[in-house]
Amino acid sequence: MKIGMRTPSLTKSLRARTTGRATRAVKRAIIPGYGKKGMGWIKDPKRAARNAVYRRTTFSVWDLFKK
Repeated sequence: MKIGMRTPSLTKSLRARTTGRATRAVKRAIIPGYGKKGMGWIKDPKRAARNAVYRRTTFSVWDLFKK
């Protein structure tokens, strides 16, 4: 498991900011429970646990500017 600063990726951050809105709207209309808080724990608890630990042990470049 990684600890410390995440490697910045310009392409991934740009894609995350531009791709999502329409896709999320469609999935929210079709899939019941999509986008609701805690659904990751129901769908795949092992993955959700791993992501929770990763989120707490790493930080972004942008987090350095927030403080």
